[in-house]
Amino acid sequence: MATPHIGCEPGDIAELVLMPGDPRRAARIAETFLYDTRLVSEVRGNNIFTGTYQGTPMSVMASGMGVPTTSLYATELYRFYAVKRICRVGTTGGIASTVKVRDVIIANAAHTNSTVATIQVPGVTLSLAASFDMLRGAVDEARRDAPAEVTVHVGPVYSSDFFYLDRPDIVSGLAKIGTLGVEMESAGLFACAATEGGEALTVLTVSDHLFDGSGDMTAEERETSFGNALRIAAAGLLA
Repeated sequence: MATPHIGCEPGDIAELVLMPGDPRRAARIAETFLYDTRLVSEVRGNNIFTGTYQGTPMSVMASGMGVPTTSLYATELYRFYAVKRICRVGTTGGIASTVKVRDVIIANAAHTNSTVATIQVPGVTLSLAASFDMLRGAVDEARRDAPAEVTVHVGPVYSSDFFYLDRPDIVSGLAKIGTLGVEMESAGLFACAATEGGEALTVLTVSDHLFDGSGDMTAEERETSFGNALRIAAAGLLA
């Protein structure tokens, strides 16, 4: 049963899904990280690949950018394709002074200015959090096997609905309460998981920093320098 945005049958997509933002990154993950990979959907050019990782079926699909597209794809995966767990694996801008470019962030929660936090229950702002078992599995993997040169942080991120929003007061306020980085998708993913009865996690590589002036990763580096985050994300899916 194809949906308007996914063109394959139930069973073609694994119960465990890696979800980068960029379709090119999804293709690279399929080529270099999964085994026995096959293309199962190519609607709108957002290809979905299914293969195995450590002998376990796993799929990879891009979310696109922002809460709306992430929510659309995550809802269809959970609701129509029996997906149990999705792990976003992407990039983030660093906020906290302890975070540096190329560090890895495992997000345990997502603050947001999106209405995804308020639309489900009138009068209530939901706490959008990662699934505990996935979080524990990812953290255990990071603490056990992270290379010495890779620093891994665990904490909240900020999912913004606006990429070009010149509000340094918001970012500095978030930094003061321990927010590690800013991105645009995790709140939507966590909200969909809660609504659809699934599980979700986010693992991010810091590609730039909003305050410390350190050099940004290039577009090519963003596409290729995700190995550590990817391994940690897969551990969260398998936990």
